[in-house]
Amino acid sequence: MHFLCLPDELAEGHSRGFSLDDTQLFAVRRAGRVFLYQNRCPHRGIPLNWEPDQFLDSSASLITCRRHGALFLIESGECVAGPCAGDYLTALACREDSQGIWLVT
Repeated sequence: MHFLCLPDELAEGHSRGFSLDDTQLFAVRRAGRVFLYQNRCPHRGIPLNWEPDQFLDSSASLITCRRHGALFLIESGECVAGPCAGDYLTALACREDSQGIWLVT
């Protein structure tokens, strides 16, 4: 397992990016759960964000690709609008406990 951050460093309705070795990833907290994805748009294989930790749309209800406008469901990573509709973000296994949020490898 790889430590990502403390639980209180990812607030409800927010996202946060991480870099582990050569892998870019991001986490989103929604309804008390943490969802972890590879930071890579399935449309062009580029990072989803332009600014650090900015992975959500203005309503904080969908993940967005800032470059192409694609929208993804937080819970599944499915693209529901945009050039990669029907594709999925690459989900990563994570675990949260009192000590932190962890990437499970």
